[in-house]
Amino acid sequence: MKRVLFLLLLAIGFGIPSFSQDISHGKVVEGLSFESKILKQPVNYALYLPPDYDASQRRYPVVYLLHGYSDNQSAWIQFGEINRIMDAGIASGTIPPMILVMPNAKVTWYVNDYTGKVRYEDMFIKEFIPFIDASYHTRPTREFRAVAGLSMGGYGALIYGFKHPDLFSACAGLSPAVLTDKEIKGRLLNNTYDLDSVYGPLVSDSLPQHWYSNSVLTIVQNIDPAKVATLRIWIDCGDDDHLARGNSALHILLLDKGIAHEYRVRDGGHTWSYWRTGIGPALEFVGQGFHR
Repeated sequence: MKRVLFLLLLAIGFGIPSFSQDISHGKVVEGLSFESKILKQPVNYALYLPPDYDASQRRYPVVYLLHGYSDNQSAWIQFGEINRIMDAGIASGTIPPMILVMPNAKVTWYVNDYTGKVRYEDMFIKEFIPFIDASYHTRPTREFRAVAGLSMGGYGALIYGFKHPDLFSACAGLSPAVLTDKEIKGRLLNNTYDLDSVYGPLVSDSLPQHWYSNSVLTIVQNIDPAKVATLRIWIDCGDDDHLARGNSALHILLLDKGIAHEYRVRDGGHTWSYWRTGIGPALEFVGQGFHR
């Protein structure tokens, strides 16, 4: 009788694995590079591959996950703990299995610079996406492709979504660097964040034309709402973030234009703790569009 009781207790204590023990782990691959003919230099990138990637013959949706200013392709892994968040989301079923691609954009702001010499956006659209689709088990169509990011990368995600809705089904910006004309003017005057090297200097106290071509607010102001009617848009910016003004202006502009979107304001600032708690819900939102 004592032996039976002991075995029963053993089964209860050790035979039933906890939820954390059941989580399968995806694979993080770093140290990768792609040789760009447009940039005439290699572009480094990192990957998150879902747990069953190597064992399965299936193809997966892909999300391009963009880093912020002064970071690189490892930031979402090192500071964002994106692999842990993805593993837990896939295990719970809130995030579908997907490939995350994290390229290094340096401080290009994900667009072509005003001189036409550093054409990062052209590289991304014309070279990098086709390279990823040819090299990995992606579903290479718009409906299974999305872009997300934080700060400078959140700006890049919105820029790519609004400029290229034919390529992306969703875009998600966490604390995206959406700047009003007044804000960008102040930053150009102070020569901060390498903005003048991307958009050009002030000319007779006027903003450079290249800024207007790459301003999220200007692009949305001029866009035909029908062009982005099927684009899923997610914006999340903290109430203490220095970028709150521009994001609020974007939210109001999207409302005025009748463009459907999700807008979140949570307690917090421009910090990794904010982004770590925000990227899961953002990828859940993106992933909902991959379901049928």
